[in-house]
Amino acid sequence: MSELIALDSLPETTHAEVFDDNRPRTVRLKLDAGQSVPAHTHPGTNIVLHLVSGHLELTLDDETFDVRPNQLARFSGEREISPHAVEPSTAVLVFAPAGEGEQ
Repeated sequence: MSELIALDSLPETTHAEVFDDNRPRTVRLKLDAGQSVPAHTHPGTNIVLHLVSGHLELTLDDETFDVRPNQLARFSGEREISPHAVEPSTAVLVFAPAGEGEQ
């Protein structure tokens, strides 16, 4: 399957799935200024977050990272994640299965 799509063509939700069968799970995250996602984990995965536009404060456990457009954050889904939009922000997240010993 090959397809070229615009991020804005995905459904107008906070978490828009890119693939119908969620494999690999790839999500467009769209947050308004001041909006946050409550702290949570994604056990058994490694995550890449690519900030396309905006400005995020990304909290992983007790560390907070200042994420700007075109930056990538890579981290284990075992960590507690909570993104907070400093300004309207769009990111793409890819959830890859963690290999043995990576959790």
